[in-house]
Amino acid sequence: MTVASSASPARRLRIAVVGSGVSALSCAWLLNSRHEVVLYEREARLGGHSNTVNARMPGGEVAVDTGFIVFNGATYPNLCALLEHLKVPTRETDMSFAVSLDEGRFEYAAPALFAQRRNVFRPRFWKMLAELVRFYRRAPRDIAALKDPDLSLGDYLKSRKFGAAFRDDHLLPMAAAIWSSPAHTLNDYPAEAFIRFCTNHGLLKFVGRPLWRTVEGGSRVYVEKLARALDGVRLARPVTRVERVPQGVIVHDAQGGAELFDHVVIGAHADQALSMLAEPTADESRLLGAFRYSRNLTILHSDASLMPKRRRAWASWNYMGTEQGLCVSYWMNTLQGLPGQDLFVTLNPPRPPRPDT
Repeated sequence: MTVASSASPARRLRIAVVGSGVSALSCAWLLNSRHEVVLYEREARLGGHSNTVNARMPGGEVAVDTGFIVFNGATYPNLCALLEHLKVPTRETDMSFAVSLDEGRFEYAAPALFAQRRNVFRPRFWKMLAELVRFYRRAPRDIAALKDPDLSLGDYLKSRKFGAAFRDDHLLPMAAAIWSSPAHTLNDYPAEAFIRFCTNHGLLKFVGRPLWRTVEGGSRVYVEKLARALDGVRLARPVTRVERVPQGVIVHDAQGGAELFDHVVIGAHADQALSMLAEPTADESRLLGAFRYSRNLTILHSDASLMPKRRRAWASWNYMGTEQGLCVSYWMNTLQGLPGQDLFVTLNPPRPPRPDT
Protein backbone atom coordinates (compact mmCIF):
# COMPACT_ATOMS: atom_id res chain seq x y z
CA MET A 1 0.00 0.00 0.00
CA THR A 2 1.07 3.62 -0.53
CA VAL A 3 0.80 6.48 1.95
CA ALA A 4 0.97 9.69 -0.06
CA SER A 5 1.26 13.40 0.53
CA SER A 6 0.19 16.17 -1.84
CA ALA A 7 3.75 16.70 -3.10
CA SER A 8 4.11 17.54 -6.79
CA PRO A 9 5.33 14.57 -8.88
CA ALA A 10 7.43 16.87 -11.11
CA ARG A 11 10.30 17.19 -8.63
CA ARG A 12 12.65 14.57 -7.21
CA LEU A 13 10.83 13.04 -4.27
CA ARG A 14 11.97 11.44 -1.06
CA ILE A 15 10.26 8.06 -0.74
CA ALA A 16 10.39 5.42 1.98
CA VAL A 17 9.79 1.77 1.14
CA VAL A 18 8.96 -0.48 4.08
CA GLY A 19 9.83 -4.15 3.58
CA SER A 20 12.08 -5.98 1.13
CA GLY A 21 10.03 -8.80 -0.34
CA VAL A 22 9.91 -8.92 -4.12
CA SER A 23 7.08 -6.36 -4.34
CA ALA A 24 8.74 -3.81 -2.07
CA LEU A 25 12.24 -4.44 -3.40
CA SER A 26 11.24 -4.12 -7.06
CA CYS A 27 9.26 -0.98 -6.22
CA ALA A 28 12.31 0.56 -4.53
CA TRP A 29 14.47 -0.46 -7.49
CA LEU A 30 12.15 1.22 -9.99
CA LEU A 31 11.66 4.41 -7.97
CA ASN A 32 15.36 4.76 -7.24
CA SER A 33 16.13 5.78 -10.83
CA ARG A 34 14.20 9.05 -10.42
CA HIS A 35 13.84 9.65 -6.70
CA GLU A 36 15.66 9.37 -3.40
CA VAL A 37 14.60 6.05 -1.89
CA VAL A 38 15.15 4.81 1.66
CA LEU A 39 14.30 1.15 2.28
CA TYR A 40 13.46 -0.06 5.79
CA GLU A 41 13.75 -3.78 6.57
CA ARG A 42 13.10 -5.19 10.04
CA GLU A 43 15.28 -8.28 9.45
CA ALA A 44 19.06 -8.32 9.10
CA ARG A 45 18.74 -9.49 5.48
CA LEU A 46 16.81 -8.52 2.37
CA GLY A 47 14.32 -10.67 0.50
CA GLY A 48 11.31 -11.37 2.69
CA HIS A 49 9.93 -14.75 1.64
CA SER A 50 12.82 -15.12 -0.80
CA ASN A 51 15.25 -16.84 1.54
CA THR A 52 18.21 -18.77 0.13
CA VAL A 53 20.57 -20.60 2.49
CA ASN A 54 23.79 -22.53 1.91
CA ALA A 55 23.61 -26.25 2.68
CA ARG A 56 26.86 -28.06 3.37
CA MET A 57 27.18 -31.12 1.16
CA PRO A 58 30.01 -33.64 0.66
CA GLY A 59 30.92 -31.90 -2.60
CA GLY A 60 30.67 -28.38 -1.20
CA GLU A 61 27.92 -25.88 -0.45
CA VAL A 62 24.72 -25.63 -2.50
CA ALA A 63 22.16 -22.81 -2.49
CA VAL A 64 18.71 -23.94 -1.34
CA ASP A 65 15.54 -21.84 -1.28
CA THR A 66 13.45 -22.22 1.86
CA GLY A 67 10.68 -19.73 1.02
CA PHE A 68 9.80 -18.66 -2.51
CA ILE A 69 10.79 -21.47 -4.90
CA VAL A 70 8.80 -21.65 -8.15
CA PHE A 71 6.91 -19.47 -10.64
CA ASN A 72 5.36 -19.70 -14.10
CA GLY A 73 4.85 -17.36 -17.01
CA ALA A 74 1.06 -17.51 -17.02
CA THR A 75 0.46 -16.22 -13.50
CA TYR A 76 3.75 -14.41 -12.78
CA PRO A 77 4.19 -12.25 -15.92
CA ASN A 78 5.68 -9.25 -14.11
CA LEU A 79 8.17 -11.38 -12.20
CA CYS A 80 9.18 -13.10 -15.43
CA ALA A 81 9.69 -9.72 -17.10
CA LEU A 82 11.77 -8.53 -14.16
CA LEU A 83 13.97 -11.63 -14.15
CA GLU A 84 14.48 -11.34 -17.90
CA HIS A 85 15.40 -7.67 -17.59
CA LEU A 86 17.90 -8.46 -14.83
CA LYS A 87 19.26 -11.39 -16.88
CA VAL A 88 18.66 -13.78 -13.99
CA PRO A 89 19.07 -17.40 -15.15
CA THR A 90 16.14 -19.75 -14.54
CA ARG A 91 15.42 -23.40 -15.26
CA GLU A 92 12.38 -25.64 -15.66
CA THR A 93 11.31 -27.49 -12.55
CA ASP A 94 9.23 -30.51 -11.63
CA MET A 95 5.91 -29.88 -9.84
CA SER A 96 4.84 -33.42 -8.99
CA PHE A 97 2.64 -33.98 -5.92
CA ALA A 98 2.41 -36.85 -3.45
CA VAL A 99 0.17 -37.75 -0.52
CA SER A 100 1.20 -39.92 2.42
CA LEU A 101 -1.47 -40.63 5.04
CA ASP A 102 -1.76 -42.75 8.17
CA GLU A 103 2.02 -42.99 8.71
CA GLY A 104 2.60 -44.24 5.18
CA ARG A 105 -0.13 -46.86 5.11
CA PHE A 106 -1.71 -45.04 2.18
CA GLU A 107 0.47 -43.31 -0.40
CA TYR A 108 0.37 -42.21 -4.00
CA ALA A 109 2.04 -39.65 -6.21
CA ALA A 110 1.21 -37.94 -9.46
CA PRO A 111 2.19 -39.36 -11.87
CA ALA A 112 3.13 -42.48 -9.82
CA LEU A 113 -0.44 -43.27 -8.75
CA PHE A 114 0.40 -46.89 -8.03
CA ALA A 115 3.69 -46.31 -6.22
CA GLN A 116 1.93 -48.28 -3.50
CA ARG A 117 0.79 -51.31 -5.47
CA ARG A 118 -2.02 -52.04 -3.04
CA ASN A 119 -3.85 -49.03 -4.47
CA VAL A 120 -4.86 -51.20 -7.43
CA PHE A 121 -7.13 -53.19 -5.12
CA ARG A 122 -8.55 -50.28 -3.12
CA PRO A 123 -12.12 -49.29 -4.12
CA ARG A 124 -11.67 -46.01 -2.21
CA PHE A 125 -8.65 -45.16 -4.35
CA TRP A 126 -10.54 -45.79 -7.60
CA LYS A 127 -13.44 -43.70 -6.33
CA MET A 128 -11.02 -40.88 -5.55
CA LEU A 129 -9.67 -41.00 -9.11
CA ALA A 130 -13.15 -41.03 -10.64
CA GLU A 131 -14.23 -38.01 -8.62
CA LEU A 132 -10.95 -36.26 -9.36
CA VAL A 133 -11.76 -36.48 -13.08
CA ARG A 134 -15.30 -35.24 -12.43
CA PHE A 135 -14.09 -32.31 -10.32
CA TYR A 136 -11.44 -31.26 -12.84
CA ARG A 137 -14.06 -31.20 -15.61
CA ARG A 138 -16.95 -29.72 -13.67
CA ALA A 139 -15.43 -27.18 -11.28
CA PRO A 140 -14.26 -24.68 -13.95
CA ARG A 141 -17.76 -24.67 -15.46
CA ASP A 142 -19.30 -24.11 -12.04
CA ILE A 143 -17.53 -20.80 -11.44
CA ALA A 144 -20.13 -18.82 -13.39
CA ALA A 145 -22.97 -20.61 -11.63
CA LEU A 146 -21.67 -19.96 -8.11
CA LYS A 147 -23.84 -16.97 -7.24
CA ASP A 148 -22.86 -17.00 -3.57
CA PRO A 149 -19.26 -15.77 -3.12
CA ASP A 150 -19.39 -16.95 0.49
CA LEU A 151 -20.22 -20.57 -0.38
CA SER A 152 -17.52 -22.64 1.31
CA LEU A 153 -15.49 -25.30 -0.42
CA GLY A 154 -16.86 -27.90 1.97
CA ASP A 155 -20.47 -26.97 1.19
CA TYR A 156 -19.72 -26.91 -2.53
CA LEU A 157 -18.32 -30.43 -2.39
CA LYS A 158 -21.38 -31.65 -0.49
CA SER A 159 -23.78 -29.99 -2.92
CA ARG A 160 -22.05 -31.68 -5.87
CA LYS A 161 -21.92 -35.01 -4.01
CA PHE A 162 -18.15 -35.37 -3.88
CA GLY A 163 -17.21 -37.99 -1.31
CA ALA A 164 -14.71 -38.27 1.52
CA ALA A 165 -12.18 -40.21 -0.56
CA PHE A 166 -11.70 -37.37 -3.05
CA ARG A 167 -11.98 -34.64 -0.42
CA ASP A 168 -9.69 -36.10 2.27
CA ASP A 169 -7.23 -38.07 0.14
CA HIS A 170 -6.63 -35.55 -2.64
CA LEU A 171 -8.29 -32.14 -2.75
CA LEU A 172 -7.76 -30.93 0.81
CA PRO A 173 -4.16 -32.25 0.97
CA MET A 174 -3.41 -30.46 -2.30
CA ALA A 175 -5.00 -27.25 -1.02
CA ALA A 176 -3.18 -27.54 2.30
CA ALA A 177 0.16 -27.89 0.52
CA ILE A 178 -0.55 -24.82 -1.62
CA TRP A 179 -1.80 -22.54 1.16
CA SER A 180 0.39 -23.97 3.94
CA SER A 181 -2.68 -24.40 6.12
CA PRO A 182 -4.14 -27.41 7.96
CA ALA A 183 -6.30 -29.46 5.59
CA HIS A 184 -9.48 -29.30 7.66
CA THR A 185 -9.45 -25.48 7.63
CA LEU A 186 -9.71 -25.44 3.83
CA ASN A 187 -13.29 -26.70 4.05
CA ASP A 188 -14.18 -23.13 5.05
CA TYR A 189 -12.34 -21.52 2.13
CA PRO A 190 -14.64 -19.75 -0.39
CA ALA A 191 -15.35 -22.24 -3.18
CA GLU A 192 -15.36 -19.65 -5.96
CA ALA A 193 -11.96 -18.25 -4.98
CA PHE A 194 -10.52 -21.75 -4.61
CA ILE A 195 -11.73 -22.95 -8.01
CA ARG A 196 -10.67 -19.74 -9.72
CA PHE A 197 -7.17 -20.01 -8.24
CA CYS A 198 -6.85 -23.63 -9.37
CA THR A 199 -8.12 -22.73 -12.84
CA ASN A 200 -5.78 -19.76 -13.22
CA HIS A 201 -2.79 -21.89 -12.23
CA GLY A 202 -3.73 -24.76 -14.53
CA LEU A 203 -4.19 -27.16 -11.62
CA LEU A 204 -7.43 -28.56 -13.04
CA LYS A 205 -5.87 -29.63 -16.33
CA PHE A 206 -4.63 -33.07 -17.27
CA VAL A 207 -2.61 -31.70 -20.19
CA GLY A 208 -1.31 -28.27 -21.10
CA ARG A 209 -0.42 -27.22 -17.58
CA PRO A 210 1.85 -24.17 -17.14
CA LEU A 211 5.58 -24.81 -17.20
CA TRP A 212 7.02 -23.96 -13.81
CA ARG A 213 10.51 -22.55 -13.35
CA THR A 214 12.96 -21.83 -10.54
CA VAL A 215 15.86 -19.39 -10.22
CA GLU A 216 19.28 -20.93 -10.76
CA GLY A 217 21.43 -20.31 -7.72
CA GLY A 218 18.40 -19.52 -5.59
CA SER A 219 16.09 -16.54 -5.30
CA ARG A 220 18.81 -14.49 -3.61
CA VAL A 221 20.29 -13.99 -7.10
CA TYR A 222 17.58 -11.51 -8.08
CA VAL A 223 17.43 -10.05 -4.55
CA GLU A 224 21.13 -9.21 -4.74
CA LYS A 225 20.81 -7.73 -8.24
CA LEU A 226 17.96 -5.45 -7.17
CA ALA A 227 19.73 -4.46 -3.96
CA ARG A 228 22.92 -3.43 -5.77
CA ALA A 229 21.07 -0.49 -7.31
CA LEU A 230 19.95 0.86 -3.91
CA ASP A 231 21.92 3.18 -1.64
CA GLY A 232 19.54 3.87 1.22
CA VAL A 233 19.04 0.37 2.65
CA ARG A 234 18.48 0.17 6.40
CA LEU A 235 18.58 -3.39 7.69
CA ALA A 236 17.38 -4.46 11.14
CA ARG A 237 15.33 -1.24 11.28
CA PRO A 238 11.68 -2.09 12.04
CA VAL A 239 9.15 0.65 11.31
CA THR A 240 6.90 1.27 14.30
CA ARG A 241 4.64 4.05 13.03
CA VAL A 242 3.76 5.82 9.79
CA GLU A 243 2.24 9.22 10.45
CA ARG A 244 0.58 11.53 7.93
CA VAL A 245 1.41 15.22 8.45
CA PRO A 246 0.76 18.33 6.31
CA GLN A 247 4.36 18.32 5.05
CA GLY A 248 4.26 14.64 3.98
CA VAL A 249 4.64 11.39 5.89
CA ILE A 250 6.83 10.72 8.95
CA VAL A 251 8.33 7.26 9.38
CA HIS A 252 9.21 6.27 12.95
CA ASP A 253 11.54 3.33 13.52
CA ALA A 254 12.40 1.08 16.46
CA GLN A 255 15.71 2.85 17.02
CA GLY A 256 13.95 6.10 17.79
CA GLY A 257 14.45 7.66 14.38
CA ALA A 258 11.79 9.82 12.74
CA GLU A 259 12.18 11.04 9.16
CA LEU A 260 9.97 13.01 6.81
CA PHE A 261 9.16 11.64 3.35
CA ASP A 262 6.95 12.74 0.48
CA HIS A 263 5.53 9.23 0.08
CA VAL A 264 5.74 5.88 1.83
CA VAL A 265 5.23 2.48 0.18
CA ILE A 266 4.44 -0.28 2.68
CA GLY A 267 5.33 -3.70 1.28
CA ALA A 268 4.38 -5.86 4.25
CA HIS A 269 1.65 -8.24 5.31
CA ALA A 270 -1.73 -6.59 5.72
CA ASP A 271 -1.79 -6.92 9.50
CA GLN A 272 1.71 -5.49 9.76
CA ALA A 273 0.82 -2.58 7.50
CA LEU A 274 -2.27 -1.78 9.56
CA SER A 275 -0.32 -1.81 12.81
CA MET A 276 2.13 0.76 11.38
CA LEU A 277 -0.50 3.34 10.41
CA ALA A 278 -0.89 6.02 13.08
CA GLU A 279 -4.41 6.94 11.98
CA PRO A 280 -5.73 4.42 9.45
CA THR A 281 -8.76 5.43 7.42
CA ALA A 282 -11.97 3.44 7.63
CA ASP A 283 -11.20 1.75 4.31
CA GLU A 284 -7.65 0.91 5.38
CA SER A 285 -8.91 -0.63 8.62
CA ARG A 286 -11.61 -2.60 6.83
CA LEU A 287 -9.41 -3.93 4.04
CA LEU A 288 -6.17 -4.54 5.90
CA GLY A 289 -7.97 -5.88 8.96
CA ALA A 290 -9.72 -8.61 6.98
CA PHE A 291 -6.59 -10.77 6.56
CA ARG A 292 -5.57 -13.60 8.87
CA TYR A 293 -2.24 -15.41 8.94
CA SER A 294 -0.79 -18.61 10.35
CA ARG A 295 2.77 -19.50 11.32
CA ASN A 296 4.68 -22.52 10.04
CA LEU A 297 7.95 -23.97 11.27
CA THR A 298 10.26 -24.53 8.28
CA ILE A 299 13.32 -26.80 8.49
CA LEU A 300 15.96 -27.64 5.87
CA HIS A 301 17.31 -31.17 6.40
CA SER A 302 18.18 -34.51 4.77
CA ASP A 303 16.08 -36.89 6.93
CA ALA A 304 14.19 -39.13 4.48
CA SER A 305 11.87 -40.36 7.23
CA LEU A 306 9.98 -37.08 6.82
CA MET A 307 9.15 -38.07 3.25
CA PRO A 308 6.70 -40.71 1.98
CA LYS A 309 7.61 -44.18 3.20
CA ARG A 310 8.12 -45.53 -0.33
CA ARG A 311 10.70 -43.73 -2.44
CA ARG A 312 8.57 -44.53 -5.50
CA ALA A 313 5.98 -42.21 -3.97
CA TRP A 314 8.34 -39.27 -3.57
CA ALA A 315 7.44 -36.09 -5.43
CA SER A 316 8.48 -32.45 -5.42
CA TRP A 317 5.59 -31.57 -3.08
CA ASN A 318 4.75 -34.18 -0.45
CA TYR A 319 1.73 -33.82 1.82
CA MET A 320 2.38 -35.79 5.00
CA GLY A 321 -0.86 -36.38 6.90
CA THR A 322 -0.21 -36.17 10.64
CA GLU A 323 -2.36 -35.84 13.74
CA GLN A 324 -0.54 -32.61 14.61
CA GLY A 325 -1.87 -30.80 11.53
CA LEU A 326 -0.16 -29.54 8.39
CA CYS A 327 3.13 -31.13 7.33
CA VAL A 328 4.54 -30.72 3.83
CA SER A 329 7.99 -31.82 2.65
CA TYR A 330 9.54 -30.33 -0.48
CA TRP A 331 12.14 -32.42 -2.30
CA MET A 332 14.57 -29.68 -3.20
CA ASN A 333 16.71 -31.80 -5.53
CA THR A 334 13.85 -32.12 -8.01
CA LEU A 335 12.53 -28.61 -7.47
CA GLN A 336 15.86 -26.83 -7.91
CA GLY A 337 17.87 -29.43 -9.80
CA LEU A 338 20.31 -29.91 -6.92
CA PRO A 339 22.93 -32.64 -7.30
CA GLY A 340 24.03 -35.22 -4.75
CA GLN A 341 22.50 -35.94 -1.37
CA ASP A 342 18.72 -35.60 -0.99
CA LEU A 343 17.68 -32.33 0.62
CA PHE A 344 14.22 -31.50 1.95
CA VAL A 345 12.42 -28.45 3.27
CA THR A 346 9.67 -29.52 5.67
CA LEU A 347 6.89 -27.38 7.10
CA ASN A 348 5.81 -28.32 10.62
CA PRO A 349 7.52 -31.72 10.96
CA PRO A 350 5.74 -33.93 13.54
CA ARG A 351 9.14 -34.53 15.12
CA PRO A 352 12.57 -32.94 14.66
CA PRO A 353 14.76 -34.35 11.89
CA ARG A 354 17.56 -36.62 13.06
CA PRO A 355 20.45 -34.56 14.51
CA ASP A 356 22.88 -35.80 11.86
CA THR A 357 20.65 -34.55 9.03
